[in-house]
Amino acid sequence: MTETLTRPSAATALDVPWNVVVHDDPVNLMGYVTWVLMKIFGYNEPKAALLMMQVHQLGRSIVWSGQREKAEFYVQQLQLHQLKTSLEKAA
Repeated sequence: MTETLTRPSAATALDVPWNVVVHDDPVNLMGYVTWVLMKIFGYNEPKAALLMMQVHQLGRSIVWSGQREKAEFYVQQLQLHQLKTSLEKAA
């Protein structure tokens, strides 16, 4: 019996949820990070502050998950605001 391995198609690979991660840095103030998260994602202040505290205390926070194209857009927007960010496949 022969077993055939198949690769996921490009469309399937793009459908995998992607995480937008903000990393801690020594430059940006906590209030500024909170403001940026509110501005870009439309989060209310308590949610943005919670994510900012994760960044501050844990060194990183997943601030959004979803389609890759939108995740790439959010990473670009966060970087334009000088936040250290990355994009990763959701586990």
